[in-house]
Order: sequence, then structure tokens, then C-alpha cells
Amino acid sequence: MNRLPRFTLWISLAIAAALCVAGLHLMLTPTIPVVSAAVAAAQDQAPPDQGQDPAAVNMAPSGPSYTTEAPPPEQAGAVPEPGDQDYSEQPTETADQPPPPLPDYQQPPPPGDGYIWTPGYWAWGPAGYYWVPGAWVEAPYVGALWTPGYWGFYGDRYRFYPGYWGLHIGFYGGINYGFGYMGFGYEGGYWNSGRFFYNRAYNHINERVVHNVYEYHAPARGYNAPRGNNDSHASYRGGPGGVQARPQPSERAAYHEPTAPRMSSQERHAQNYQSNRGQSASHNNGQPRTPAVNKPVRADHNVHPTVRAPSHSTNNGGGRH
Repeated sequence: MNRLPRFTLWISLAIAAALCVAGLHLMLTPTIPVVSAAVAAAQDQAPPDQGQDPAAVNMAPSGPSYTTEAPPPEQAGAVPEPGDQDYSEQPTETADQPPPPLPDYQQPPPPGDGYIWTPGYWAWGPAGYYWVPGAWVEAPYVGALWTPGYWGFYGDRYRFYPGYWGLHIGFYGGINYGFGYMGFGYEGGYWNSGRFFYNRAYNHINERVVHNVYEYHAPARGYNAPRGNNDSHASYRGGPGGVQARPQPSERAAYHEPTAPRMSSQERHAQNYQSNRGQSASHNNGQPRTPAVNKPVRADHNVHPTVRAPSHSTNNGGGRH
């Protein structure tokens, strides 16, 4: 009479044990945030199908996937197209000598959610090259990503094409600035449902301050090689000793989306170091006194991205000599 209840009891215990094991497996399985279909639709694109890389959404939906195909190398000794006007801002500075190699330095942690890392770079002033420190910049609007500026060699001159804000990452000369800017795309984080997720693999993160964190190590391909190679510190595109890189279709498409130029707060940040002796390449031997700053750069108000008109000009740009 008692055999049937006892058998039922054993079956119940077995089912409970199986459910516990399944629940423990789900708790121990690592997860990576993914871009929701709603966010992808809002950006007028299909959800990314590029493996498990969440930051793949940073590239405009055009051209080959950079997670599966390496950018084709540029012919040795080739130079950029005149003005780079089809995929870059108009040049603001011109020099007759190449910028120094990029220095190695430590990144400060982000001050809070919603800040985007803008890497340091060499700028040109009356006394020559000086280093503009890397800084965390408050995003001017939700979804904004920073495409860094770069130096390009053309016609025996080095010209600086400034960075800009947009929904996707554009062309920045193939320069490996580090901290997720590997020369193509951006692996430091991505936007999801109005929040920015930070990749701890490329950023110095204080998780008591930043709450949306994941980890993904992107493969290095082509001119995205990690620091340590002979040209890993190259700070300009084209010419002798420069990175030989051409813009990919996704980078061209990003530039023709709604974008906003660098903010006045960013320009003031650069100008603050122009007369600083410790930042001058002629005095610091390529090792600036302040390579990065802890103080964040605040966003300007009323920043609105716009679509630029197609350019048919072959003007190579002006700037200081």
C-alpha cells in the first residue's frame, strides 16, 4: 500500500534535483550584453549578426564585417586621396614635419555612466607639436560615439582632420590609439537602450562608479595589430613610416550620417595645453607631462547632429604652417 507514495516521492526528489542543477548552470554561465532589436530598429538597421562582439553595432551597416574580414592593405608608399573630404572633416592644421609617435600612458577610470573616452593626440601650434591629453567626455546626446581625429600625409604636408560625433564610428586613419580605438571601429563600449556599456578589456573601470560593464577581447587584424609591433605607435596615415590604411565602406557611410563636430568644450581642452612646456614635443622628447587627465570634459548644450552636404571640393585645407 505504501509502495506507490514512496515511488512518487523519489520521482519528485529527482525532478527537484534536476531543476537545481539546471538553475546553477544558468547562474554560472557568463553572459555578454547584446543590442536589442528595438535599439537596432531605432538606428534603422537589422540587429548585428557578427558573432558575439557587442561593439560590432558601432560600425555603420555597410560593407564587410570587420569581425570576419581584415581591411585590405593599402599599397606601400601610397598617399591619401586629396583632402580626404569624402570621409573626414576638413583639415584644421598643417605641418611640414610628421607628428611624434604615440606615447604609452595609463587611462583614468570613467567618472560615471555616459562618458566616452577621447584618446590623446598630437596637435600643432606656433611652437610645433604639443600633446592634447586623453579625456573622458560627456556624450553630447544619447547614442553619440566619438571618431578621433588623425594626421594624414598628402603633397609633402601633414594635415590634421579633426574628430567628430556620430551614431557610428567613421574613419580615423587606421591609427591605433589604444583603449578600444584599434585603428578600425571602437571596442571600448557600445550604446544599448539609452545606456552606454563599458568593455573592461580596454578600459580602466571602477565598477562602483560605472554600472554597465562587460568584457570582450576583439581579434587584431590588419593594421589593428596590438601595441608592440614596429608601427604600433605610428601617429599618422600615409607617407614614410605612416599607417597605410584606406577607409572601409562602413566608415564612409558613418561620415555621411548625421554628425556633430567636436564641441567647444573639447576645443578649449586642447587650447589649454598649447602653451604648456611639458606638453611640447620639442621639450618632452615625445613623453608629455600630462598624457591624460582625470577631470572629465563636460558636454556643450544644444548639440544637434546634422547631415552634411556632399562635397565636390578638392581643397586640401588650410591651417597653420
